[in-house]
Amino acid sequence: MNEITLLIVDDHPVVRDGLRGMFTAAGSGPGPGFRVLGEASDGREAVELALRLDPDVVLMDLRMPGGNGVDAIAELTRLGARARVLVLTTYDTDTDTLPAIEAGATGYLLKDAPREELFGAVRAAAEGRTVLSPAVATRLVTAVRSPAAQAAGTALSAREGEILALVAKGTGNRAIAAELFISEATVKTHLTHIYGKLGVNDRAAAVAAGYDRGILGRS
Repeated sequence: MNEITLLIVDDHPVVRDGLRGMFTAAGSGPGPGFRVLGEASDGREAVELALRLDPDVVLMDLRMPGGNGVDAIAELTRLGARARVLVLTTYDTDTDTLPAIEAGATGYLLKDAPREELFGAVRAAAEGRTVLSPAVATRLVTAVRSPAAQAAGTALSAREGEILALVAKGTGNRAIAAELFISEATVKTHLTHIYGKLGVNDRAAAVAAGYDRGILGRS
């Protein structure tokens, strides 16, 4: 591989410009060079461009209005996109890290990573190797080793909680997708995860379990 093609996804234009300039100027150095094929400002645009441009690596921010990174990663995984997704974010909390990796991210790096570390991570991701910042790696090891953390793995994510709350209001999948700026297929995927975590088989039982466990507040 002489050149690694990239799609940069971030809702801040200054960040996108900075990353594009950094990778464009990389030129020399060990390993293949880089070529930025495009930029996206949210998750929905990221999915569209990743499918159309077919980059080797997608540099994905997580928290973006108009479609977040985790949903975009899950959608690209579902659609069988060739691109490897390397999360590049300022957040290293469990609520960000674990869902992104579960959704199919190849790696997870923080934005304060040194330039050469970022270049190396992109090259590793392009080869299909997992790349984790030290802080994220520590969190994952702790999550795997801690029984309490394993039990917490059955808790609903923030997005799953949002979807369950909308289901409780009688909102259909299409309307949920429109309200949360995600695809209907992604809504169905989240519902499948919700059912599994709550140990139920349908929407009504999920809502009942949500109230019973205090996930949903009673008015």
